[in-house]
Amino acid sequence: MVNAFFTTLARGLDDLSGGGGGLSSLPALLRAAALLRGLHSQLTMLVGQLHLPPGGRWLDEYMDETARLWDACLAVKLGLAAVERYCAAASCAVAALDDWLQDPSPLSTRQVMRAVSASRREAMAAEEENRALSASRIAPLSLQLDERRAADARLSGFNGFRGLLYALHNASSLLLLILAGSACAASSPRSSADGADNASGGFMASIATLQKRMAEEAGDGTIRMDEFRSARAAAEAAREEVERAAAAAAAGGSKLVDQDGAVKEKAEELKAWVEVLRAGTDGLVCQLDDFLDDIVEGRKELSDLCSH
Repeated sequence: MVNAFFTTLARGLDDLSGGGGGLSSLPALLRAAALLRGLHSQLTMLVGQLHLPPGGRWLDEYMDETARLWDACLAVKLGLAAVERYCAAASCAVAALDDWLQDPSPLSTRQVMRAVSASRREAMAAEEENRALSASRIAPLSLQLDERRAADARLSGFNGFRGLLYALHNASSLLLLILAGSACAASSPRSSADGADNASGGFMASIATLQKRMAEEAGDGTIRMDEFRSARAAAEAAREEVERAAAAAAAGGSKLVDQDGAVKEKAEELKAWVEVLRAGTDGLVCQLDDFLDDIVEGRKELSDLCSH
């Protein structure tokens, strides 16, 4: 069972780093959250088979690690809340575009401009808020790799439990950085890259590969979630098409119409991205809520195990 844990960990990280698309896409983020939850659940199930001493130092170390996971997940959830607020603003832009397509007029044109401008302001506010969140809530957690060698004698403590916790710590640090970097504009740490690259054998090779992929996709201090960026771009493109149609009507003294269907196309594109962004963000929040429930249950289960 212990070997199965390391196998699951390595395979999950390899699937994430080798998967199609970027690490900032919602499908990748959902896989990262699911892996984070699965590893923790598998670890807690293993404890009963390790014959650990009741009330030992191992429980304190588990409590410390899960407290760190708890704080990080709450911070990511706050970042996702800002993205959800952007979805609401972008939905208003979608509604304004639908109204324009039904009745293209100077009034509906102004409504589109205001709605898209409001969504733009909400996106900028989300990025500013999440940068501050990253600095105040995520950076202090020090989501760095523990650079001890897998062969370190300390990791064999408590019948191998400390080695399992060490693996969970390193894997969860990277998974949380992927989530935080996409939703909260957190930067990936570069100081630990050498330690990961020089580590040898087992799951550390998978960690090194994933960290290299993260470094290749490192962002610029903004929300990197692909679908968030695509929705923003689609909103601006729809606005430009409405402006173009209005300018053409004014220049030709003709009725305002969507002559080539460009506004409809961009409106549908924006609507699709907003729906994908909302559904994916809701899915991530649900995954994190379930993980927080798992942490509560795991802490109680292991505390009860020590009590009995």
